[in-house]
Amino acid sequence: MQDIFMNDTGKGFPFVFVHGFLGSADMWKPQIQYFKKNYNVLTIDLPGFGKSNHIQSCASIECMARAILDVLKKKEINRFNLLGHSMGGMIVQEIAKLAGEKISKLICYGTGPIGDIPGRFETIDESKKKLKVDGLEITANRIAKTWFLEGDKAKYFYLCSAANKKVTLLAAVNALDAMKNWNGMDNLKNIKNKTLIIWGDKDRAYNFHQVKTLRDNIKNSHLKIIKDSSHNTHLEKPIEFNKCIENFLK
Repeated sequence: MQDIFMNDTGKGFPFVFVHGFLGSADMWKPQIQYFKKNYNVLTIDLPGFGKSNHIQSCASIECMARAILDVLKKKEINRFNLLGHSMGGMIVQEIAKLAGEKISKLICYGTGPIGDIPGRFETIDESKKKLKVDGLEITANRIAKTWFLEGDKAKYFYLCSAANKKVTLLAAVNALDAMKNWNGMDNLKNIKNKTLIIWGDKDRAYNFHQVKTLRDNIKNSHLKIIKDSSHNTHLEKPIEFNKCIENFLK
């Protein structure tokens, strides 16, 4: 596979961010500005997304995880902090399975241990059906609205809109299939890394049971609940979100 795009900014210990479904590296704007002062911030565009939209997309979470590990290896980045959001949270759990020794500290944000997400605002199959019937633009915009309490009126909704325009239809379909077919439950007990789990209490994609399952099964983990925020807590409550991570990394 061709190398995926990785934005590289700041100096210090490497800190890798992995976006979720329909996302891109640019969706971490408030985090890039905040953490680049003390960390080498590396934001990934997954195959078929963002500036990697010319690269063949992945139909499995493991494929996405290996794409990230490959580009980090070529950059000679052998040790790093790792954060994954939503589908990206599944990917970082898979990276922990494949190369846990490379991860200093792990952050699982707005995610869970099962790809066919129980209690999601709609099933994966429903999203896939609507994607084919309504098209990518309408479906992506509709889904992105559920990530904010204020919907498309949210301050940073434009970052989602921009990311949506760069996703290929095949990448979106493959990502839905990848999530549906992934299950990380059996590996949770094998994650040895110190882990922070972050969840917005109004998240419509992942319910509390999902993050509680992560906390109860990852031995060295802590759950931080950020109130009055939805699935994109990092864009709704960026100051609180960033401070929470900064304290964890210290």
